Amino acid sequence: MGFQGGILDGVVFKAARWTGGEITPEIVVLHDTASPLTKGSASRYLQDNTARVSVHFVIERDGSVEQQVPVGRRANHAGQSSFHGRGGCNGFSVGVEIVNPGKMTWASATKARGWWGQLFDMEDFGIEAAETPQHGSGLWMPYTEAQIAALLELLRNLFASYASLKDITTHWYVSPGRKVDTNPLFPLDHVRAAILGRDDPADPDPGETGGELPVARGELVQINTPGDALNLRRWPSFNPNILTAIPHDTVLPVLRRGSFGGRAWLRVVYGGHEGWIVASYVDPITYGRARP
Repeated sequence: MGFQGGILDGVVFKAARWTGGEITPEIVVLHDTASPLTKGSASRYLQDNTARVSVHFVIERDGSVEQQVPVGRRANHAGQSSFHGRGGCNGFSVGVEIVNPGKMTWASATKARGWWGQLFDMEDFGIEAAETPQHGSGLWMPYTEAQIAALLELLRNLFASYASLKDITTHWYVSPGRKVDTNPLFPLDHVRAAILGRDDPADPDPGETGGELPVARGELVQINTPGDALNLRRWPSFNPNILTAIPHDTVLPVLRRGSFGGRAWLRVVYGGHEGWIVASYVDPITYGRARP
């Protein structure tokens, strides 16, 4: 899969009304649509509106991707913005919108309200309360596994096709104090690491390793969650990406270590799965001896 004329092969293209002149893309800016979840709702608005807004790609909850502006042409997605001292991000960035309701408020003990009034069951959607200096306090909906997988595939294609691309960032980063997307549950560290190779949690290139992750010097750890189990996760974040639960006292081989979002994680093997666990819930094993 690649780009022909700035359009990704195999992806639906629907031309946006507000498409600008040529640009050299240097960064990717990630957004939330802050919209209802109905498939096509956000993409139709972004394609044709009176607010002069546009974007290069839209990723739906089911992982389907729609392109609306050719890469190498300007889209109006970032507004007033700057990246490392350089203003006007629309002039050198690719905009990717991920369908998500954005910041929500409490409607009841079990319901969250979108800014347009729609109610969401918090348990059904895995909605969490979170607060950060960049986002403030609110209720937030996790992204789907299909969305993250589609985003990673899209980014790999973008960075493979455009040598000018250098970094991945978010709307809140380029427009601090004005925007809060992507939301606090977005696994930014994982995405950046997988694409840019920074504290890389992703699988290595099969051409280099034969598709196998090397065991880290035979390191073993033992799960320490008395009376409970520890979640094995597809990527190192608290999004709804749980593969399985690992019982207390289980001994596991460590494949890789990494620090993501200020938290230490371990990539391990359990039950036929490779995934990530929080390092603070394990004990090291020395000389092959497990905890009594």
